[in-house]
Amino acid sequence: MNLGIAPPETQAEPVGEQATEFSRTRRLRWVLAGGALLILMIVGSIRVWRVRTRYVRESRTDRPVAAAGFPQLRLTGKTQAVQLRSILAPVISGQQFGTLTIIKLVRSGTRVKTGDPLVEFDRQAQLRDFIDKKAQSDDQNGKVLEAQAEEAAAKAKDQTEIEQAQTALSKAELEMQKIELLSRIDAEKAQEDLDEAKATLAQLKETFDLKRKAAQAAIRVLEIQRDRTRETMLHAQTNAALMEIRSPIDGIVVFNTIWKQGTMGEVQDGDQVRPGVPFMEVVDPSAMHVHVMVNQEDLMALRVGQTARIHLDAYPDLVFEGRLESIDPIGRPGDFSTKVRNFSATFSIQGTDARLMPDLSAAVDVQRADVLHAGSTSQ
Repeated sequence: MNLGIAPPETQAEPVGEQATEFSRTRRLRWVLAGGALLILMIVGSIRVWRVRTRYVRESRTDRPVAAAGFPQLRLTGKTQAVQLRSILAPVISGQQFGTLTIIKLVRSGTRVKTGDPLVEFDRQAQLRDFIDKKAQSDDQNGKVLEAQAEEAAAKAKDQTEIEQAQTALSKAELEMQKIELLSRIDAEKAQEDLDEAKATLAQLKETFDLKRKAAQAAIRVLEIQRDRTRETMLHAQTNAALMEIRSPIDGIVVFNTIWKQGTMGEVQDGDQVRPGVPFMEVVDPSAMHVHVMVNQEDLMALRVGQTARIHLDAYPDLVFEGRLESIDPIGRPGDFSTKVRNFSATFSIQGTDARLMPDLSAAVDVQRADVLHAGSTSQ
């Protein structure tokens, strides 16, 4: 029965030339996909080969093989002097802010002995302050001496008045002894003179102590002012002496890089330095060591007392014998992971050379103790 609904159209299968063209297109797509996959595999193989080659090269550089056939551990660090002294800009007594101007400075790398001058700062301000405070202190000391002289004169005057009052009292007491021979009016007058003499003497004694305390307090105030000025004068004198710094040990002068006038650099003549800033060091090159950082994984390969060979990157021909002196028991978190820690180790350098200076990059080759222990156990 035909209900008037058209049947769905069906896709005709390709025939003849259309079927051949469809087959070619499909084959071309497969060829292109296979070629792309092959190119990706070749590129990946090349990259893997390059990474492996670089790893082998770095492994050969960082972990050379010892003569006995056991691998070595290479550590990197910097040379440091065992004995050094930091030179700080002097801290001025009584001065919280300000800078110091350098007027004379030795050159970096100069070999000095104990007591040799290193740097001299401008001391004109301290000398001017010393002269002013000395004149002020002398003036105040004169005022103290003047006040003491006035107090001595006043004290002598008061003592004379007390003696006169005591004499008047003694005279009044003598008059009272013959009161029976006197008339009534003269007897009353003698009693009044006695009472007045007693009151006068008591008042003079009381005011005498008060005057002494007041005078001593006034003199003490002047003495405190004089002593403060004298302390300031001594501070200025001490500050002037601090403007010249001498070497505390025998060694070589090394300048530090500091922040000065808006830039980082080493100090020069005429520069201004803030008090307390370490701008210079005097190092003793006769005893040097290398400070390195050891990864937690390599820590078991080290033992205190191990021998090592130390190379300087700046001077490849220099090779020193070394010895592991210490390993810090507490490590710090690593740069890439907080779980893996780094430990500080110190290797001493045996021997000296004129080119061996602080802050040189160094490589330390040490034979792994864990491998040596395993090899001896197996034998």
